[in-house]
Amino acid sequence: MLRLQWRSVSDQQNQVSVEEITNILKRNNWNSLLDSSDITNKLNPDVVRAVLHQNQVGDSKRLLRFFSWYEHKLGALHDLDMMAILVVNLCNSHCYGPTSDVIERMIRSCSSPQVILGSIVGRYRYCNGSSSNQKVFDLVIDKYRKMGLLDEAAGVLLGAKDVEFVPSLLLFNCLLSDLLKANKLELFWKLCRSMSEANMVFDVYAYTSMINAHCKVGNVKEAENLLSEMGEKGCEPNAVTYNVVIGGLCRAGLLDEAIEMKKSMLEKGLVPDNYTYATLINGFCAEKRLKEAKIVLVEMTGIGLKPDTKIFNALINGFMRQGDIEAAFGIKDEMLVYGIREDLIIFNTLLNGVCKAGRLDKAQELMDEMIKMGLKPDSSTYTLLIEGYCREHDMNSAFKVLEEMHRLNLAPTVMTYGVIINGLCHSGNFQQASDVIGEMDAKGLKPNAIVYTSLMAAHAREGRFEELRRIFDKMVEQGIKPDVFCYNSLIAGLCKAHKMEEARIFLVEMLARGLQANAYTYGAFIDEYSKLGKMELADRYFDEMLGCGLIPNNVIYMTLIDAHCKIGNITEAFSVFRCMLARKVLPDVQTYSMLIQCLSKTGRHQDAIGLFSEMSLKGLVPDVFTYNSLISGNCKQGDLEKALELHEEMCAKGITSNIATYNIIISGLIKAGETERAKKMFDDISRKGLTPNTVTYSTMIDGCCICGNVNAAFRLFDEMPQRGISPDSFVYNALLDGSCKEGKLEKALDLFQQMLRKGFASTLTFNTLIDGFCKSAKLQEAKHLLEVMIEKKVMPNHVTYTILIDRHCNEGMMKEAKELFLEMQERNLNPTVITYRTLINGYNMIGDRKEVFAFFKDMVAKGIKPDKIAYDVTLDACCKEGNLVEALELRDEMLEKNVQMSASAYEALIQALCKKEEYSNALRLLDEMGGSGHRLSLVTCSVMARGLQTAGNTDKAAKVLENMTRFGWVSDSTTLSDLVDGNLIDGDLRCTR
Repeated sequence: MLRLQWRSVSDQQNQVSVEEITNILKRNNWNSLLDSSDITNKLNPDVVRAVLHQNQVGDSKRLLRFFSWYEHKLGALHDLDMMAILVVNLCNSHCYGPTSDVIERMIRSCSSPQVILGSIVGRYRYCNGSSSNQKVFDLVIDKYRKMGLLDEAAGVLLGAKDVEFVPSLLLFNCLLSDLLKANKLELFWKLCRSMSEANMVFDVYAYTSMINAHCKVGNVKEAENLLSEMGEKGCEPNAVTYNVVIGGLCRAGLLDEAIEMKKSMLEKGLVPDNYTYATLINGFCAEKRLKEAKIVLVEMTGIGLKPDTKIFNALINGFMRQGDIEAAFGIKDEMLVYGIREDLIIFNTLLNGVCKAGRLDKAQELMDEMIKMGLKPDSSTYTLLIEGYCREHDMNSAFKVLEEMHRLNLAPTVMTYGVIINGLCHSGNFQQASDVIGEMDAKGLKPNAIVYTSLMAAHAREGRFEELRRIFDKMVEQGIKPDVFCYNSLIAGLCKAHKMEEARIFLVEMLARGLQANAYTYGAFIDEYSKLGKMELADRYFDEMLGCGLIPNNVIYMTLIDAHCKIGNITEAFSVFRCMLARKVLPDVQTYSMLIQCLSKTGRHQDAIGLFSEMSLKGLVPDVFTYNSLISGNCKQGDLEKALELHEEMCAKGITSNIATYNIIISGLIKAGETERAKKMFDDISRKGLTPNTVTYSTMIDGCCICGNVNAAFRLFDEMPQRGISPDSFVYNALLDGSCKEGKLEKALDLFQQMLRKGFASTLTFNTLIDGFCKSAKLQEAKHLLEVMIEKKVMPNHVTYTILIDRHCNEGMMKEAKELFLEMQERNLNPTVITYRTLINGYNMIGDRKEVFAFFKDMVAKGIKPDKIAYDVTLDACCKEGNLVEALELRDEMLEKNVQMSASAYEALIQALCKKEEYSNALRLLDEMGGSGHRLSLVTCSVMARGLQTAGNTDKAAKVLENMTRFGWVSDSTTLSDLVDGNLIDGDLRCTR
């Protein structure tokens, strides 16, 4: 009760104070009256709030001054309600400057835009929402905008819907412009949608901002749609609008559409300005369409517009990037025609270009010219020159330039030191690189992430993982956060150094830091594993990449396709290809060519042709590489006419053949025995302006040697040095082989000596000459050559020993042959089935059947599968030794392994059966032999028939003759008595079927 009475008394006292203050404030000298009165003792926030709220003074500025007087006397008030009253009152009085100042105080006093908005909305509603009060929301939003608080500004705009607030177009456009500059596109479009729903009519400036937003993210189609919408809604685009669209099209590489947009601009009566032409020229330069860029420049000057240094700089930079230094300097000279003097930017662009091209002499000339013109090179200039010397690994000159900078009191920047550190790292001088970092620290310059990345990438290339980790940890300790680029550089460097596990560690660490790996990150793993042929791991990283929602680029797809193709895994290559198509990544000519080549190499020629047709249907023009793959496929298929037809088609389409094309066709003709046509094709090479290479001559020389025309091969060999082509080991080996086959051993020895001097003599070389000596019955020379071979540390292989063993076996020198066989195994050279069958046949010829069986058994024990000859000879030995059971077991083994018996094997087995008087079994073998297309000798047939008749089996003897007649071995007129008596002669025989 007492408390209520006290509050009532207090309220009455406050009201009295409010009336007293209000009356004083109505006086012009209110300030002095308040100072001289005891009113200060009666003041409190409630009194001040009431004075402001009642606003009976009628002067909002005076109320603001009273509020400031109070704060000066009794301390600052952070009362949002009081400030909201002042804001609305001042705004209603059109005192926008003071209103804005109070709003700023509110913003600095309260971090919540919603609270500030709530206090103003409350006061706004108290004033019955007068239309003039809506201006207050414009001022609040504008103040947030000018303070750089764009999220808050947008929040106020979107939060003022309850008062049906629509900002002025001017404010809306200013806010859109600021959001666009800050790249806050999501908020940008949220505002646009909100204002569209509030039926705001967008003007040309709003539309231009929205078009710019679309262009900024490369969505030029939507930008063009908005441009059309403007016309439909009666809002005419201006020159700035068109310039924005043209800029978007140029950045998207749609230069032809940009030119059409300029034409449309002219049709609307708008005149392109310097910005329009500068945008187009920059666009053409970026796409390396420099001729068109110059045409635009000519058009620009033709309508009286004067290009500035930025335009000329773009042209110079474009020509430099294209490697056309002369044209770039031509643009520099052209500047003078337009009365434009070169500035430092122009010289720096020229300097950058010549340094990258390695023209340091030209770079020095530019430096001298700059100084002569009175231009002062800056730190960037000297940094470019230093970088040029570093690229050429001329670190001495780079340090001389750095010394010159010190002499001119030009402070090297972090970038300057970074370039030097990178150069030292590439030169492998890590200690000096560390010293330079020390120099940077001494000068108060902190190495940035780029410097550290260069240093770490160099250590990665050298496989110095521990040092790399130390530098990385130091970088992090210094507060430099590694970014995706830094991690990618490290991962790429480690992958190139085959340090795949270490690279994986950094990938895991990168992801743990919340950084998002990109296509380049995974591309490093995929590329290296593909090069190493570890396709399972390459595919695993590819799948991991897709699982992360990343889109592989063309390079990754091509790397995988190429790697799978190289190992003949065409199924996996096409799996990647289909994935590429499914993700709307368009394969280029090179991708199709890889697949076509792989199909051709693996014998799937029809599939290659099908893919070639698909490629053409998609509008892709095959190149020489594509045609070469198809031509090669046809040559391998033996369809030379189709190969030549493709070559003609290729030439008709204006695709120039290269030397590889001719090499493929010549090789195909040589293999088909078409030596003359190959020679004509060879002669055509020079007429087409091409130069034969080592492969061309190698193919031709090999072909001549194969067909026995060794003289022609030597003429080509003599021609090679005249054309500046050095014969390689393949050429020498082909000639050596040809000479040996022709029996020209003196010529072969001469070639051999040349090969020894040139270091071309290989195991193949020695084998060829040893074989030549053996075939010419020069066994001693062949054995001596083996000694020379070992002496020259050219290791013999199983072929070397097999050649020598074969010759010794043919000469009946089985002891020496066996010694060679043992020596061969002492050298850890494994004999092959050819080695064994040679020895088996040799021992069989001299009648040493024991050794025949021993070597056959040894061969089988070592897991070497006997071939037809080894079986036949061993079976023959069994028969001659009378081991019929073993012979028949061998025959069964041959049938089981699908090894066809020879006529001589059948002959031996049937003769052995006849000796054992097993004529019935012999007759069954005779029937089997005839069915296999073999023919038994007349003598054996006669012995069999005679034996059967003697044993009283006349019917079976007649069956022998019947089979012989059925198989066409004898004429129908042959009688059994002729066969039994042995009266048949060779003339009675018919040719076998």
